[in-house]
Amino acid sequence: MTQNILVIGSGAREHAIIRSLHKSNGNNKVFCIATNLNPGIADLCTEVVIKDINNPVSTLEYAKEKKVSLAFIGPENPLHSGVSDMLWDNHIKVVGPKKKLAQIETSKTFARNLLSEYGIPGSPKYQNFKSLNGIQNFIEQLGNNYVVKYDGLAGGKGVKVSGEHVHSTEQALEYCQEIINNNGSFLVEEKFIGEEFSLMSFCDGNTLKHMPVVQDHKRAYENDLGPNTGGMGTYTDSNHSLPFLKNEDVSIAKAINEKTAKALKDKFSEGYKGVLYGGFIATKNGVKLIEYNARFGDPEAMNVLSILETDFVDLCNAIVEENLHNIDVKFKKLATVCKYAVPEGYPDNPIKGEKIDIRSVKNKNTLFYGSVSIKGGDLIEEGSRTVAAVGKASSISDAEKIAENEISKIKGPLFHRKDIGTSELIKKRIRVMDSLR
Repeated sequence: MTQNILVIGSGAREHAIIRSLHKSNGNNKVFCIATNLNPGIADLCTEVVIKDINNPVSTLEYAKEKKVSLAFIGPENPLHSGVSDMLWDNHIKVVGPKKKLAQIETSKTFARNLLSEYGIPGSPKYQNFKSLNGIQNFIEQLGNNYVVKYDGLAGGKGVKVSGEHVHSTEQALEYCQEIINNNGSFLVEEKFIGEEFSLMSFCDGNTLKHMPVVQDHKRAYENDLGPNTGGMGTYTDSNHSLPFLKNEDVSIAKAINEKTAKALKDKFSEGYKGVLYGGFIATKNGVKLIEYNARFGDPEAMNVLSILETDFVDLCNAIVEENLHNIDVKFKKLATVCKYAVPEGYPDNPIKGEKIDIRSVKNKNTLFYGSVSIKGGDLIEEGSRTVAAVGKASSISDAEKIAENEISKIKGPLFHRKDIGTSELIKKRIRVMDSLR
């Protein structure tokens, strides 16, 4: 059966999604509603249109015009804006949860309260605040080991960690006041010490099929220094775990995702259909949940989709038709390393509008385009994460060499983290976990 499929979003994550849809055995047409004319996406799609990806009405109009039967929502903001609801209400099936179910990402307080209400393990001590009353007292109760989280969408940049981003109670209160001044609310919660990892699961509302575990690197500079970013790169191991994790750690994370999906269905009498992404941390007291996302991670999508063996269109149809239990979701037993090249000055003051040159890259299929557009035949940086390279091999260190080799051939005012996936960095991760355990 041929289908007209709509993808919403135009970053590297969506490039990976569209590439996977394109590889499908069916003779499908893929359309894309984009914020920028991503050349990697444009090459694979029947049509790309630049529109407001967060507008449910114009999205529906376009989907109807193109006779779309299946949509895939890449980023979180369209979920929050109710794009999924609008499409479902008009008989267009969507991989991407409805607005109320997407609260698992869009409201940190909702996510924490859901876990406590349903007795799901892994949460920290936390409190929600709308004013400065009681914050100082709670911070002292946490022994000055705390995290302040803006309760809403902030593109991965709304979190301040004590000892990393804020170095005194005064600084923390200043950040809280900033949120209050913008009529926002926030959580203060216990800070976990350990090694972070991501477990994403395909979910059809009843059944979950888990993907390989990934580790992201949020800090802009090598050795985990500098400001937080949307993610500078990621890696997976060939056994679909990570070198610093025990089998039991992965089993616990899988169980938490399963219980959360079940809790969401119980709470809303409706199943979560899409990718449920748990951001976990392995600590000396076991696996804890840092946060949930209601979609594929970026860069994590590039790692897992690069090694997905199952037909992706079949998989998407199984999600929307609640038929995931009948699909064998398989990934190649390969390690992957993804590295992002980003504009100089990223994330706080990135340069924009400069040309980049990928002509020296041997294997263009390793590249996923992010915040770039084409002007006069040239690739132009748009100011956010620009282009990612993914290496695949039987070991992490071999995959790292491939990714490093390709990303370093891109010319222009860019930088990337050379240390992601290197043996030195992974040994460091293992040492951290050994010392904690």
